Amino acid sequence: MPGQKTAGNYTFHTINILFLSVMSLLCLFPLIHILAISFSSSSAAASGMVTFWPVNFTWDSYSFILEKPEFLRSMKVTLVRVVLAVSLSMVLTIITAYPLSKDKGTLKFRTGYVWFFVFTMLFSGGLIPSYMIIKYIGILDSIWALVLPSALPVFHVILLLNFFRGLPKELEESAFIDGASYWQSLWQIFLPISLPALATVCLFTIVGVWNSWFDGLILMNSPEKYPLATYLFTIIQGIDLSKINGSDYRNLAEISERTAKAAQIFLGALPILAVYPFLQKYFVKGIVLGSVKG
Repeated sequence: MPGQKTAGNYTFHTINILFLSVMSLLCLFPLIHILAISFSSSSAAASGMVTFWPVNFTWDSYSFILEKPEFLRSMKVTLVRVVLAVSLSMVLTIITAYPLSKDKGTLKFRTGYVWFFVFTMLFSGGLIPSYMIIKYIGILDSIWALVLPSALPVFHVILLLNFFRGLPKELEESAFIDGASYWQSLWQIFLPISLPALATVCLFTIVGVWNSWFDGLILMNSPEKYPLATYLFTIIQGIDLSKINGSDYRNLAEISERTAKAAQIFLGALPILAVYPFLQKYFVKGIVLGSVKG
């Protein structure tokens, strides 16, 4: 009978749970290892004694990192970038996906518009033309160079477009009968019931912007304007402990390049780890509902 638990179903679910648990642990182990190193002494980290638990527990690496003006400045740049990018990207994605979700009778040349956006996913102008355009319009070495080029991700448009197309047309038709306009239909009907898709797109945008490092490296002329991911990339190449203040020499026994790097990497990942649980419940639903229609 449908829904009846058999020995085969029980075995399958047990193996599936064990397999997913092992895969989850394998994904967590590197982060736990980095966290353990960041809380360990320099001698323990250098000798390879640290695995998944701190050895000679100390906060000195975090105290040293949080006092570094470069780290705090790059964190500020990234926070500003995330706010601007998420705000602009969500607005542009919504007002682009909504009209494209209509049929050909409502929006003429809809198919042509859709293929216009899809074309940009398949073919890119390349790094050098993109750099020249950014330089020509005068936003090079500014926060807008990190925001505007990726303000309208086409994948997000397609995801939200398909979600809108899956909503019952009767909702909008009843609103039109009551005298609503397309704008009122969008903001008062479509968006309130599209929270899973919007949360998914928002999460994609936040993670993408937060982890983006290459654009900061080529579009920012001064290290003072590097976002956090770019700054972390540069410190992975080597951190200069010779520049610490004289009052910090007492901490050299507990701080090394490895522990300082581990502390900065974990602090860089911490905001995403804090945001994700609040949006995760919408994530799977938004992906599934936004991918069943073309």
